[in-house]
Amino acid sequence: MFYVKKWVDKYLDKLYEEVESMYEGEELRTIYIGGGSPSALNPKELEKLGKIIQLFNLSKNCEVTFEANINDLNDIYLTHLKNIGINRLSIGVESFDESNLKLMGREASFDSASKIIKMARSKGFNNINIDLIYALPKEELNTLKEDIKKILKLDPDHISCYSLILEPNTRMFLHYKKTVDEDLEYEMYKYIQKKLSKSGYVHYEVSNYAKPNKYAKHNLVYWLNGEYYGFGLGASGYLHQVRYENTRSMTKYLDGKFIYKKELVSTEDEKKNRLMLNLRLLKGINLNDWFLKYNENLETREEIKKLIKEKLLIVENNFLFINPKKLYIMNEILLRIM
Repeated sequence: MFYVKKWVDKYLDKLYEEVESMYEGEELRTIYIGGGSPSALNPKELEKLGKIIQLFNLSKNCEVTFEANINDLNDIYLTHLKNIGINRLSIGVESFDESNLKLMGREASFDSASKIIKMARSKGFNNINIDLIYALPKEELNTLKEDIKKILKLDPDHISCYSLILEPNTRMFLHYKKTVDEDLEYEMYKYIQKKLSKSGYVHYEVSNYAKPNKYAKHNLVYWLNGEYYGFGLGASGYLHQVRYENTRSMTKYLDGKFIYKKELVSTEDEKKNRLMLNLRLLKGINLNDWFLKYNENLETREEIKKLIKEKLLIVENNFLFINPKKLYIMNEILLRIM
């Protein structure tokens, strides 16, 4: 809805107004522009976005990520992005397989992706993520292998690999009902894990791989249960023990009624959120930090003791983490803890 052109200028004006009224002036280490396709903005609209970015007090090495559709990028557009302060690109390739792309209603080609990434490198973008979606209906292991092979040829700094989740009432759900079978999905997950690790990528979060020192700083804020602002239509944030969600109504947003709901997070809810999010990271939870914050020896909880005994959880060097061989059943393990 953001990209109905008649609303874009008004929307960006309101976004400027929201930031100006809500932002408290702290130094920011990350900004993430996405949750849709901001690359649908034209150069003039990007200038407006740049003025919004200038409202923030950015740290010297602030990571400023911009989500982009590969087909929206070209030489001039990349120059505009560089000029407004973008220094990290997250490109939604998703797949290079024609059948997969058709299912998702997307377009991508290896040749165009290769050309755009070389162009971006020449302009100084030295932090590029590529998204891959796998386990689509009827997808075979060889299709995934070919996608991984091509992505590795592009030599991105970061790769996000997500298995498809069929959301109820979507076109794909109504047509297919299920993705691939569980055994094949596990085989795909293990292939990705092994191939990317052998190729020099660090598997640092259940779905994310990065070259050394190229972890996604912004996403780490979420996974470490840190505080963050959320600006814009449908955005969510977490500040001063309060989680808030912005309206999804464009009409209300343009009227300046930005926030839809707020919720004070109790200590118990904070613990649950932190457990769920920290355990997505392969290094897991720092037990010393947990004790200092909550005065609790986490590893003595009965369910956690059981999971350690079953070797689903591991304690090592004062960190509690999911056994790397059991990451594919992470959701089951988290449910037991919760």
